[in-house]
Amino acid sequence: MNLDLTTIWFILVGALFTGYAVLDGFDLGVGALHLFTKNDEERRVMLNAIGPVWDGNEVWLVTGGGALFAAFPNVYATIFSGFYLAFYLLLAALIFRGVAIEFRSKRPENWWRQMWDVSFSIGSILAHCLSEPRSATLLWCAD
Repeated sequence: MNLDLTTIWFILVGALFTGYAVLDGFDLGVGALHLFTKNDEERRVMLNAIGPVWDGNEVWLVTGGGALFAAFPNVYATIFSGFYLAFYLLLAALIFRGVAIEFRSKRPENWWRQMWDVSFSIGSILAHCLSEPRSATLLWCAD
């Protein structure tokens, strides 16, 4: 088996995006299910479950994008020009999720927590909806 530099980079970029899909999928699932819990204590438990790792999971996405840019600049340019709006909406959803997690516990009022709970769920669902069709389109076009 001949492993040239292109093949090694292809495997590396694939591993980085797979790592993001698997690890952040758990976080997005918690966000989507967040509003279906019965009380604030259960929501706090769910947030504590993803608390130590939620922001680290986005590092997989950023590193994958950087590796794609470094190894395959033409592919990077084609993907980003074709999915420009989707990528910016995905970025906004991921930022909104992070802000919601951080701001949720800043004030004790019930309306404050509910507003950020809804924001966290909307950001998670939007990030999932923007990630999956893009991935499916990329795989479909690869054939």
